[in-house]
Amino acid sequence: MINKIARDVEEAMEGIADGSTVLIGGFGEAGNPTELVHALIDQGARDLVVVNNNAGNGEIGLARLIQAGRVRKLICSFPRSSHSHVFDDLYRVGGIELELVPQGTLAERIRAGGAGIPAFFTPTAAGTDLAAGKEVRMFGEREHVMETAIQGDIALIKAEAADRWGNLIYRKAARNFGPVMASAAKKTIAQVRRIMPLGELDPETIVTPSIFIQNVVAIPNPVSERDSLPALGRGVAA
Repeated sequence: MINKIARDVEEAMEGIADGSTVLIGGFGEAGNPTELVHALIDQGARDLVVVNNNAGNGEIGLARLIQAGRVRKLICSFPRSSHSHVFDDLYRVGGIELELVPQGTLAERIRAGGAGIPAFFTPTAAGTDLAAGKEVRMFGEREHVMETAIQGDIALIKAEAADRWGNLIYRKAARNFGPVMASAAKKTIAQVRRIMPLGELDPETIVTPSIFIQNVVAIPNPVSERDSLPALGRGVAA
């Protein structure tokens, strides 16, 4: 019987090795798998390369992982949000590497990784410092920069609900990077609010099919980043 539901976060995080590339879903607060990130800290893996849209906020989730000294390099598109002081302070003293990637390019690099496409050309960043050292070709009358795919050893994502096979549905904008990251990692762990009986998820609403998921953890009441950062205001619920 296929059953991908883990007993707890500790079981789900077993086997993550030092030096792993970890894809972490989320866009601001929406879709952040905060409990999984905190479990990764407890699990102890170090020297990580983390791929995320942001660089963490406050001292929760990804910011806490960075603060714990577990991240060697961050690949992201928006490292300087109003509450990203942990990353900012560490970067200024050379304590963490940064690879800055335009947001659409970041999403496409991850999608390409999941689709088995090793590289692609995009006009984004042509003629800027972000194109330094990369192959540039002319298509039509525009320069295009070659970008390589991103694949992860682990993906940590957040969804609204799952069944025991690991099929996932998401809540509104909390979907963001979850589907592409799930397809681009060797192992994907998803935290969800609800576990549904097999057959209860409408097949037309399943965004991430079970083939991309290895472990599911039920977190009915996930922590809210907004509770610790009231200045962030109200956005799409996570």
